[in-house]
Amino acid sequence: MAKDNSAFSSIHEPLAPEAKVPGPQLKPAALRRLGEEPEKAEKKRGRQRYVEKDGKCNVQHGNVHETYRYLTDIFTTLVDLKWRFSLLVFILAYASTWLFFGLIWWFIAYCRGDLDHLGDDAWTPCVNNLNGFVSAFLFSIETETTIGYGHRVITDKCPEGIILLLLQAILGSMVNAFMVGCMFVKISQPNKRAETLVFSSHAVVSLRDDRLCLMFRVGDLRNSHIVEASIRAKLIKSKQTQEGEFIPLNQTDINVGFETGDDRLFLVSPLIISHEINEHSPFWEVSREQLKKDDFEIVVILEGMVEATGMTCQARSSYLMDEVLWGHRFMSVLSLEDGFYEVDYNSFHQTFEVPTPSCSARELSEAAARMDAHLYWSIPSRLDEKVEEGTIEKAAVEEDADKERNGNLASAESESKV
Repeated sequence: MAKDNSAFSSIHEPLAPEAKVPGPQLKPAALRRLGEEPEKAEKKRGRQRYVEKDGKCNVQHGNVHETYRYLTDIFTTLVDLKWRFSLLVFILAYASTWLFFGLIWWFIAYCRGDLDHLGDDAWTPCVNNLNGFVSAFLFSIETETTIGYGHRVITDKCPEGIILLLLQAILGSMVNAFMVGCMFVKISQPNKRAETLVFSSHAVVSLRDDRLCLMFRVGDLRNSHIVEASIRAKLIKSKQTQEGEFIPLNQTDINVGFETGDDRLFLVSPLIISHEINEHSPFWEVSREQLKKDDFEIVVILEGMVEATGMTCQARSSYLMDEVLWGHRFMSVLSLEDGFYEVDYNSFHQTFEVPTPSCSARELSEAAARMDAHLYWSIPSRLDEKVEEGTIEKAAVEEDADKERNGNLASAESESKV
């Protein structure tokens, strides 16, 4: 486990040379477990997944000393067992009760002396035609399973046998209810329903409405739909606080439309889930080059109720940093046919490149803000220039009008003098 946890993070900084950790020195395995030597481990192999592509959580619990807690919830423990162990417990539960009560039936017959009077017609045994342990075992099976072939039957001269018959009938019903209930719950578990819920093999980053967005695609291969489906995403990335505390596999929410309700899906056809990279996003300052160097994992979780059974189903997948394609967009899978829409799952995982800025969303937003500010100040200046031009033209017109008026007055005065 120490080796598996060695790739928690690549951001953890080692202690300064002058700083000394109090207490005993840690072994290399412990240092790797604490994230002290992640670089060496990452050179040997790629980043360890937290959640596999098929949804299995890559976490093992070790050094669990309080194992009695599993027995306090024995029903869930039996349901969570693998099928081979569940079938083994199922067989052992019935076989042990049959053998246990068969042994008691044989012991009663032995103590009463029924086995010594097998051919005596004047003797009334506890169970007719019980002549050994095998017949007692068969009678135990007939009693618990209520088969009742009629060859072996209890008599009314055996009160201890009547009491044992009642106990076996009650305990047998309890064993039937418990084991059949476990099998029914295990069979009806919606885990396999998640096999037909598919996620795109890659996530993409591209522009949507002039904003950088992180996107991935989900789809349902069955005609029976997932009711009240919802999607959420988590960023798994190691973190170091300002106080120097190292938090391995820190989980951060990725907003996929919780505030607007876009996280609630009507999953009839494949949908592209979009996360807008804004100032609240953990990818706000991540550029294309930094994406290649960063170390993180995106876990996506799709939940909903199975329409046929009404049971809750959950499907999971994950994307590593090298599975996020910058400057790509998903191919369209939906086409309109004669009277229906057709989904082409051959193009479900396919992407194509689109022009996308390589800068971070923050830099893109700042550039857009500078451009808006430039337009804001340039528009009034142009209006001022137009106003000045109009004022000059108006002054020139007024001056010409004054000159013309003065000329007319002078000519009128000269005419009056004449």
